[in-house]
Amino acid sequence: MNRKHRQVMVQIGLNILYYRKACGMTQQELAERLHYSKNHVQQVETACAVPSVALLLDVAETLGIPPHKLFEFK
Repeated sequence: MNRKHRQVMVQIGLNILYYRKACGMTQQELAERLHYSKNHVQQVETACAVPSVALLLDVAETLGIPPHKLFEFK
């Protein structure tokens, strides 16, 4: 992953973290609802793994947010 894409992955991970915590959900709870391991959720949140589009859509649905919210960088 090049530097430019890494910055985007970091921001997406931070957005997942923000909305997950806003829902009062732990990484383990999110992982269970998504049928992924806690380790994978942690890697996505910390930009150590590149999430698939399907995973991002599932995350947004599980967190009750529109998918574009994961791509809003402030």
